Parts: sequence; C-alpha cells; structure tokens
Amino acid sequence: MKNRGSIFHPSILSLAIAAALTPLTFNSLNAEELGIISVESTTIDDKFENKRGEPSSIGVVSGEQIDAAHTDNVHQMLQAIPGLTTTFTSGDELKLHIRGVENQRYMGEKPGVAVVIDGVPVFERTGTVNIDMDNIESIKVIKGGASYLFGEDALSGAVIITTKRGAKYEGYTVSGEVGSFNAYKGLARAGFADENSSGHIQVSQRATDGYWDDSASKADYINGKYQYYLSDVSDLTLGMELSDRNKNSHGKVEGVTAAEIDPQSFDPAYDDYTNKYNVNLAKYFATYSKDVDDNTNLMMNAYSYGDDTSYFSRPTSNPDEYLYANDYQQVQNGVKAEYRTGGESLAWMVAAEIRANAYNNAVEYAINYDPPGPSIYSAGDAYSDNKTDEAVQAIYGETKFRVSDPMVVTLNGRLDHIAYDYTDELDASKNVDKSFNVGSWRVGANYALRDNLDLFGNLSTGFRAPTVDQLFAGTLSPTGGTASNPDLVPETAINIEFGLRTKTKLFGATAEIDATVFQIERDDYIMSTAGQYSATTGVLSDMYDNIGGMRNRGLEFAVTSTPSSGFSWDVAYTYIDAKFTSYDNFNLSLGTKGWSDTGPTVADCSLLIDPANDWCVESYDLAGYSVPRVPDHHLNVTLRYKPANFWTISGEMDSQSAYYADELNWIKIAPRTTFNLLANYDRKKGKQLWSFFGRIDNLLGDDYYNTARGSSDQNGDGVFDDEDISITVNQGRTYTAGMSITF
Repeated sequence: MKNRGSIFHPSILSLAIAAALTPLTFNSLNAEELGIISVESTTIDDKFENKRGEPSSIGVVSGEQIDAAHTDNVHQMLQAIPGLTTTFTSGDELKLHIRGVENQRYMGEKPGVAVVIDGVPVFERTGTVNIDMDNIESIKVIKGGASYLFGEDALSGAVIITTKRGAKYEGYTVSGEVGSFNAYKGLARAGFADENSSGHIQVSQRATDGYWDDSASKADYINGKYQYYLSDVSDLTLGMELSDRNKNSHGKVEGVTAAEIDPQSFDPAYDDYTNKYNVNLAKYFATYSKDVDDNTNLMMNAYSYGDDTSYFSRPTSNPDEYLYANDYQQVQNGVKAEYRTGGESLAWMVAAEIRANAYNNAVEYAINYDPPGPSIYSAGDAYSDNKTDEAVQAIYGETKFRVSDPMVVTLNGRLDHIAYDYTDELDASKNVDKSFNVGSWRVGANYALRDNLDLFGNLSTGFRAPTVDQLFAGTLSPTGGTASNPDLVPETAINIEFGLRTKTKLFGATAEIDATVFQIERDDYIMSTAGQYSATTGVLSDMYDNIGGMRNRGLEFAVTSTPSSGFSWDVAYTYIDAKFTSYDNFNLSLGTKGWSDTGPTVADCSLLIDPANDWCVESYDLAGYSVPRVPDHHLNVTLRYKPANFWTISGEMDSQSAYYADELNWIKIAPRTTFNLLANYDRKKGKQLWSFFGRIDNLLGDDYYNTARGSSDQNGDGVFDDEDISITVNQGRTYTAGMSITF
C-alpha cells in the first residue's frame, strides 16, 4: 500500500496560522452585551447557540450545513471541528474521540465520549454511533471532561445531537441520490404547523453494495416529532426514531501485503470475527418545558432507547460458518428534570437524573455450525444467557456568578450512584453485584476582554466506571483464564484548558475565531495485565486492573467565516501530543500455535517461554510512548464560492500526519491528504425549493488506510511487524449526485 504523501508540515501550518492572525482587527461588531446571565449547559435541550459566557471550548455544526454537505456519515461532517477525530472503518461503523482520548483495544468498548441524542445518553453494543444524517438539526461538541453534566464515559467531552423539529419543516420534501458502488438514498418528509402545534414525519432508505467484499448494507429509517404548545410559556415535545439496519462487518485485511494485493478483502482468510449484523434501534422521548418567568425555566425529559442486535461470531474454517449466534438486547430508560434561573449577577441550575438500563446477551451455537467429531452440543443449544441491570441515580447543578462586569465564573458538580446487578440465566452461582459513587466537577471562567473578544479557561473532570466483565471475569467465565478483580476503580480524567474566541473582520469577511490550549491527564486506565488476546493460563497472571495513565496535550484553532462577495472559508487545525505516563506491564504475545497453519518460529524473548506450545511473551514499560492511532496534526480547510445566486462550489482539504498503529510504536502509518469537491444548485420559486448537487470524495484517488491497528503476533511467526496489523483500506474516489424538492 503506497501513500502519495501529504502537503502537511508543521512549519507550513505555523506560517499559515500566523498569516491568518496578522490582519486581525478587534473592531466592535455590535456583539450582544452580557446582560442577564443564564445557565445554558442543559443536558436535555440544545442550548449552546450562544458561546458567550461559556468557559469550555465548544464546536458547532448546524443542520443546514449537514444538509448542504450531502455526506454519507457523521465522520465526514465532524472533520471540521478541531480536537474531534473519528475511527472510521467501513459503512457507518464509526467511533468518536475528543482530543485523542480513546480506549480501543477492542472495538466494542465505549469511546470515552458521551453521546446524547435529544437528551438521551446513548450507547450501542458495538460502541459506535448511528444516526439518520437527514434528521439532524445540530451537532454540538463540548470538549474536555464533561461528566459534570453527562456522567459516565464523558472522559474527554460530549457530542450532543439534536434532531429536526419546528415549524420550518412545514410542507413536503422528497429527495433521492445515487453514488458509487450502487449506493442510493430516497427520502420523503411531511410537516405541518399551526397556532397550537407543529410536527413532521420522515421516512428514508439508504443502501450500498460497498467497496469491500461482502460489505453491502441497507438502512431504513422512520422518525418524527410533534410539538404541542400548552400555553404561551409551556410546550410538550414528543419524538421517535426507528431504524432497521442490515450489514456485514467485512473490509479488514491482515498486514500491509494483503492491503496492497487485496484491498477489498476478497480472501476468505480475513473474514471478520463478527459478521452479518441485523440492528434494530428504537428511540422515544418526551420533553416538557415551561418558562416560569422571563429568566426561569423548568424542563423535564423521559426517554427510552432500545438496541436489538443479532450477529454471528467466531468464523470456522468455512467462511460461511460461524460458531456462535448472538442476540443482544438493551433498553436504556431514564428521566431527567432541570430547574434553571438567571439574573444580572447570579444564575443557577439544579437537576436530577434516574436511569434504569438493562443489557441482555444470549449466545447459542450457530444453526449452520456442525461441530466435527463427537460433541455434547448441537446447533441451537445455549452457550450463554445473561442480563445486567444498571441503575444510575444522579444529582447535578451549575452556578454562574458575575465577579465583575467583564468576568463570569462557572461552577459545576455532579454525583453519580451506579449499581450493577448481573444475573446468569444458566448458572445462578455466577450472579454478582457492584456499586460505585463517583463525583465530577468543573470550575471555569469567561472574561470579556472586549465586546467581541472573550478569554476563557476551566478545570473539568470525566470518568468511566469499570464493566461487570472487567470486575468479575473469573466468576463469569471460570475457565477463561482471566481472574476477577472487584477492587477496580473508575478511570478518571482531568482537563485543563485556556482559550479565546472572537468575532472580527478578516480578509473582508466576518469571521469567528477560536483558539484553545489543553491538557488531559488520564489515570487508572483499565486493561488486562496479560496483554491483548492472551491465553497464558498458568503462565502469566491475567486480570483487569487499573494499570496505567496517559497525558494528552495540544492546541486547537478554528476560523469560521460568513460569505462576503460570494466567498467564505473554514479552517480547523489540531495538534495533539498523546503519551503514556505509566504502563509498565504491556505484554506482547509471540509464537502461539494455532495462529498459523505452519506453526510459529519463536523469537528470542526474555520473559516467558513455553516450549511445549511455542509460547513467548515479551513485557514492556510503555511510559513515554506515544498513544497509538492518534495523529499529531490534523488540518481541515473548506473554501466556498458562489459564482451566482443559485450556485455554491465548495472544495475541502483534509490532512493528517503520521501515527503509530501499535502501543510499542514500531509500526508507523504514513500521513495522508485528501481533497473533496461539492457543487450545489438551489433555486427557490415561491414556496418551492429545487436543489441539485454533485459530490466527489477523495478527488485525487489517493491510497490510504481508514484504520490500522495491531498489538499481537496475529500470524504466529514469532515476530510482530506490519504484517500483523489489522487494516481497512480506504475505498478511493467516490461520486454522489442527487436532487430534492420542497413544496
């Protein structure tokens, strides 16, 4: 796999940023006065339109921007927010990361980012996020530890997605598009609005054959909202989103040679460990809001989020056969209430949240699996059947007070009580329970240096609680070789950041500029003490423990301009230096029989050798090593030009520097730069709006990897090198075109 290189260079970036800052003039642009201060950082409704007074760095993408960009997934839209990266493999398989914080030894882990959709804190079985791109009103990204608002898993921030609503969707819309690899999308929406209510319902379907072998996917969505105005000061909003998604999980190959000769992964030897997904998601919510007076509001939210996922796992020597059939069902139910009030010198919020989540996991021997030789198991027999009930009770609050006319101080606090109750339906002796009490907080300030220039800073915290599997591995699976460790404590992160935000004239256009420096200190990182995919029972002690820490520090810079004389641009740059601060028992497995048909050749190793099984484990202290899969530099630049009233032509450059694919920093993935091109034609006549678009992604057809990761000797030759990493090759140049009409 060759890479055509990158125009990216740190010195070039520094010069570009310096050149951009040189002509800044901090003239008054009639920005709003601070006036009444209020608490806007609600977890129920999207209240981040106004950044003034906020002590944290915030990124914003509007629904109009998403609709106009005609992207296939959230990954493409979020590249323009500095500090936010995505792990994108194939199809809509996506994980979000903020400021380089990740925990991706296994793909199903939580991402360390709280994802909230219409007030619902969602987590899917796969650890990914799936949302109908055509149903997004806005995306807001809060950076830094955000558990003070959202609780568990907000180690590095939160992504808040609000779906479409309101009277502006009155009327009818139909649209369709086609693209590379037989991709297509169809959509129909109908909305209404009157004096007492408004609402809409929308149906859509997306499908593609996919670039990779066996990667076809199809997704059907139906979603809608109904908002009823109970009085002049109160309303009730009801919303739902249902989706039925079918996809395989193929696209990965093993090693750089396979990536070069078989980028589409036709070789059946590379079939994924899990495959043939059928995912049904159902989200329902109801939100009540009442303005008690001009500065006081009560908001309550009730929600239910269901995830029913079935799939096959552990392929046999026959690529069409799998050992296990899995049926995973989870229901996340919850209620929240927030009371907010504001004034000239003091504003505050008090809130409470209750969650009742249930995770059911049933595994059977696959119907199409015929075990060789005598066996006590038959296809359809239960392999495992368990349920985890998770109860969360939390109280949280926020206080803002004006120390002086230009300075507002913000204090946040939250206390979570998290309780697990695990039930094994096949063996009651495995039933366990555990609870945690975890506090989180933020202290920050915003200083209005001028009426259009704010300085801000904060200290904020995040946490992630250990899972039942990590706490009680030895109890739940006594023969698995991993011991229980009920003394695990939650992972924690503390974020410190300082920044400025301003609105000014820049090259003749009005531009918003944000710049932030940050450091995230992450402690009590949870991982297995014997390394990934270890099978060293009796040779090396294996359990989950709080084994390490990381420090991520860097710089974020963003410029967003509004059109002037038909020309506008956006710039987003991120620098991240991510290092392990401690990790003294990273163990690399080498030379295990069974990983290779020919048997391994064991290299010299200093820790453990098991000659009977050709087993070798080498131990490393990773303190000071770079955190893998985190590029140091990321630059996204978008230029827009309107040659005529109805036309908009946009060009985007997205560039990232090299990164390591492994914890040992032995395997470095080359930098890459891609270019995208988009043309929109929008013509309004009366109430009718006709829109046409054409989009080309990866315009130059550059070769690069969507993902590259590795931490063990996959092929069992006794050597860990670039032939052991798991790779998903990018699909290359793609085309999309479509049209829509609103009437």
